[in-house]
Amino acid sequence: MSLPAASDSGHALLMLRDLADNAVLWWGLAACGLAQLSKLAVELVRHGRWRPAVLFETGGMPSSHSALMTGTTAAISWSEGFQSPLFALAAALSFVILYDASGVRRAAGLTAARLNALPTSLWTLPESTAIPEAVAGAAALKPLKENLGHTRTEVLVGSLLGPLVALPGLALVGSPLHLAHQWGLIALLPGAAP
Repeated sequence: MSLPAASDSGHALLMLRDLADNAVLWWGLAACGLAQLSKLAVELVRHGRWRPAVLFETGGMPSSHSALMTGTTAAISWSEGFQSPLFALAAALSFVILYDASGVRRAAGLTAARLNALPTSLWTLPESTAIPEAVAGAAALKPLKENLGHTRTEVLVGSLLGPLVALPGLALVGSPLHLAHQWGLIALLPGAAP
């Protein structure tokens, strides 16, 4: 199948319509966004401080990556069925990401914490050492980022949050295009399912 030329504005509108009608994608993203937003509440309850910076950080409770992947995977299973190769691919990717978040990324964060705990004198070089300029700038290193991965509980909560957001949204609300049509914000483009 060949695509029309890029200058065809009708094709671009149809692509945008299809994107807005992809409820699986949007509900997976909604689960991820809700998980990331909930980190504000967790930060407030755990540490008693309002710190919006957590919205742009990795790690923490709950895992937004886990929510994204399990929400999207659950939505694919709802739309395509458990026998679908697309569901199998999404499930496999979810397992890898969940394992990576609580394994490899967590280990990297723990390693960074240990390195940051070492005395800074270990990182300074003698003045007589001839080093390239690119490496010289690295002599004044900032502390390594420690909050990279997740505990298993953070991954578990995120992985439960994903389907809890995506499945009701998919079943009860539908896609953003469908929702906009229901609210009378737009008329459906030709070919869009109401």
